[in-house]
Amino acid sequence: MLRQTKDLQDLAIVATDGAIGDVKDLYFDDEDWGIRYLVVDAGSWLSSRKVLISPIAAGKPDWAAKLLPVTLTREQVKNSPDIDTDMSVTRQHETDYLDYYSYPYYWAGVGLWGSGGYPNMVMPGYAGYGSPTASREEADAAQARTEARQRDQDPHLRSCKAVVGYHIQASDGEIGHVRGLLVDEESWAIRYLVVSTSNWWLGHDVLVAPQWIKSVS
Repeated sequence: MLRQTKDLQDLAIVATDGAIGDVKDLYFDDEDWGIRYLVVDAGSWLSSRKVLISPIAAGKPDWAAKLLPVTLTREQVKNSPDIDTDMSVTRQHETDYLDYYSYPYYWAGVGLWGSGGYPNMVMPGYAGYGSPTASREEADAAQARTEARQRDQDPHLRSCKAVVGYHIQASDGEIGHVRGLLVDEESWAIRYLVVSTSNWWLGHDVLVAPQWIKSVS
């Protein structure tokens, strides 16, 4: 099922031993168009520090209660690497984060999540949403093949909040502006940008697939 990013930003994150905080933003990469991290305000228990939570840790959301369970403990989150969410998240920051949680690198492999098409496929012993499980050996092999090539490259992470309002330029003029993004809640892939065409086609929203987008500036 497709969900608006604003729905994901309404979720509260719950660890295995208690609440972590509320989602404030989502980071996606503008090459593969997948949601890579949830930016979570941990609130008073962690001095309002903002932390990143990967969809790899995410369970199935409870949309009625606006809760997202994750397979992490509060202690794990507390000790996770500090990342300044007001600055660009570099590839080195990402590798530090993923190494801390022993997650494979999502850019290592041909799938949206490296060795698979779903975030929970990359973890050993867990088959999410009926998909086959990828072994850790397969994930590590894919990681090793691309680590040296990719480590120093700049990431293509962007804020979903920041992209809302961006103008869409077609080959023959402007279409409108981004009003939201539609995300597949199982794969965490962005399937469409919701574009308001009110400046030339009053009252209409259209969908633009990421495959049609040449660049983001």
